[in-house]
Amino acid sequence: MTDEAGPWLVVGLGNPGREYAGNRHNVGFMVAELLAGRVGGKFGRHKRAVAEVAEGRLGFGGPKLVLMKPLTYMNLAGGPVAALAQFHKIPPGRVIAVHDELDIPYGQLRVKCGGGEGGHNGLRSMSKSLGTKEYVRVRFGIGRPPGRQDPADYVLSDFSPVERKELEFLVDRAADVVESVVTRGVEPTQNLYHGG
Repeated sequence: MTDEAGPWLVVGLGNPGREYAGNRHNVGFMVAELLAGRVGGKFGRHKRAVAEVAEGRLGFGGPKLVLMKPLTYMNLAGGPVAALAQFHKIPPGRVIAVHDELDIPYGQLRVKCGGGEGGHNGLRSMSKSLGTKEYVRVRFGIGRPPGRQDPADYVLSDFSPVERKELEFLVDRAADVVESVVTRGVEPTQNLYHGG
C-alpha cells in the first residue's frame, strides 16, 4: 500500500495540560500518543500550528500519518487542525478526528464520515475551521454520566478505576481502527469493528 494520494492527518482531540491528561475528554490524545509509538514518531511543537505533531509511516513504505494534539482548548481545536491540514495539503476526506463520545456505551468504538457533532465542542470547532463536516470520526464511547452528573463535569473527570482496567486495551483497539480507516477505508472498517 502506498500513499499516492498523500498523507493522512490524525487529530487526537483533548485538552492540553497535565491536569486533563487522564480525563475522558482526552482519550483522543491517548490514541494519538499510542499511534506515534507505533509509527516511530515523536511529538514536538509545530512551527505553523498551535499543536504537538508527530509523523511516521504505517509499516515499511506504507501511508504517511501526521498525528496531532492541538495545544488550544477543545473548543478552539479547529484552528490548529485547519492550519496543519493546509500546511501538508491534506483534504478534509483524509482527516481523522479521534474523540470521546457520550452517546456510545463505554468500550464501544464507531467510525463515520461527516454528520453532526453531537454537541462535541472539538468537532464543532473542526467543522467550522475546515469549512465542512466531511471528515472521518473515530468515536470512542465513554457512555452517559451516572445519575444527575452534568455531562460537562463528566467528560472532564478521569476514567473510573473499573474503566481504567480496560482502557489500555480500548485505546489500543481505537488505534487499530484508525489504521484500518487509512489502509482499508471507512466502510470496511465499520464492517470489521462495529460488532462490539
